Amino acid sequence: MKNYPVKKSCFLPTLSVLALSSVTFASHVYARDSALISQGAAPSAGYSGATPVKKSPPPAVVLDKDSGQHPEDNDMLLEDMWGLRPWLASKGITFTLVDVNEVWGNPSGGLKKGAAYEGMTTMTLNYDPEKTLGIKNGLFNISALQIRGRAHSAENLGVLNPVSNAEADRATRLWELWYQQGFFDNKFDIRIGKLSLDQEFNITDYGVLFLNSSFGWPMIPSLNTYSGGVAYPLAAPAIRFRFQPDEHWTNLFAIADDNPNNSPFCNPSGPLTCDPQEHHRSGTRFNFKTGAFITEELQYHLNPQPDDASTAKDDVGLPGTYRIGAYYDSAKFPDQRYNYQGGLLGDPNSEQKARMRRNNWSVYGIVDQMVWRPSAQSSESLGVFGRVQVTPNDRNPINFAADAGLVYKGLFGRDKDSFGIGWGLGRMGERARAYDRDYRRLSDENWRVRGTEHHLEVTWQVQATPWLQLQPNFQYMFKPGAGVVIDGTHNRIADEAVFGLRTTANF
Repeated sequence: MKNYPVKKSCFLPTLSVLALSSVTFASHVYARDSALISQGAAPSAGYSGATPVKKSPPPAVVLDKDSGQHPEDNDMLLEDMWGLRPWLASKGITFTLVDVNEVWGNPSGGLKKGAAYEGMTTMTLNYDPEKTLGIKNGLFNISALQIRGRAHSAENLGVLNPVSNAEADRATRLWELWYQQGFFDNKFDIRIGKLSLDQEFNITDYGVLFLNSSFGWPMIPSLNTYSGGVAYPLAAPAIRFRFQPDEHWTNLFAIADDNPNNSPFCNPSGPLTCDPQEHHRSGTRFNFKTGAFITEELQYHLNPQPDDASTAKDDVGLPGTYRIGAYYDSAKFPDQRYNYQGGLLGDPNSEQKARMRRNNWSVYGIVDQMVWRPSAQSSESLGVFGRVQVTPNDRNPINFAADAGLVYKGLFGRDKDSFGIGWGLGRMGERARAYDRDYRRLSDENWRVRGTEHHLEVTWQVQATPWLQLQPNFQYMFKPGAGVVIDGTHNRIADEAVFGLRTTANF
């Protein structure tokens, strides 16, 4: 296959597109899952709907069951929707619509300089069967996405991790469709249907403030799994179990189809056929034909807070949540260096059909910890987070990823504003780097060996009105694409400065 250098050059846009398929929005976990979330210590969601933009409990839990609105400050633009919301709430139904619009521009670096618009609207309908059927602790959820605009990361930046967690292929699609039932006073519950696992697994409470996609669903499952993982904007048939024996412990376990769109693996060390979102754009495909994705996460909640921290007399300590987790994928994955005959994929004269490795796995650890607040009643606080994840390097492009940061909540005395600084990295595995050395030795002496991509983000989340958030954002990318060569040249992509602004309106 003499034309392999052309395929190799496809690595840049391909990985960018693959990353887009798995950009994560934080999740719909119940408030009691984390002391940070339940007490408002983590960044404010700014709206009450179940939406992939920020971690938020399901609206059937958060919204008042009689009015269908937020129980505290009526924080929706359309308020009671001319009486429709209270009427729906009387039937156990809540409806939310959240609209996100953003602009991005890179005045320096990247594949090219420029700006782009991206937008996403989420519509969520929840049904609590207790009022009409008498079934307690049940919840039915259906959500849909309308995604528009240009993929700025893929077109301009060539990064492994998109700068926006809203970035995805343009489509109007079904997202999640599931039913959840709680047992034993809701200490144990089961969720079954079409699920997006990034809504509960492998996420951080403080990390949800940031817009770079890797601070949500991280780089390893985004780049090392089929279809970019069981994550936004895709979902797959799955069943999830959650056990919360007390306020300190939560255990999550799920089994899902590992390939929502039944797409081929995007292998940078071999022939590339990518963009798992280009097929089945309606989101109505229920794939059962590929491998099983099994994931487990154990959470420990330090210093759970009283139900109403604002009136607490005693300070029980600074809250935190600690997570350890892992996933196992039963599918086959292509070797990053060797073909099925044992030859080198980096040799353009060798057969370009990778050796397939049976199954895949990864382990991770996450820390979210408040480190300062003036008093137990204060809404002002400082928190830190960190996450580390590893995976085998023989069958995965990225074998190590990490991120960390700090978040200050209550900026300038505004209790719902948050300011954050975050950093992250993704490192190419040794087997993928060995492929680059083979290719440089056997085909192109000017070829570059890929290394590690770093990203820095500074962001400020402003609660402009009860229903509107503004979020200016700055990111800087070091060694974009881990140092991949630009098509038709021997040059790496220049480091990038990226500016953005997001608006989030809760209708």
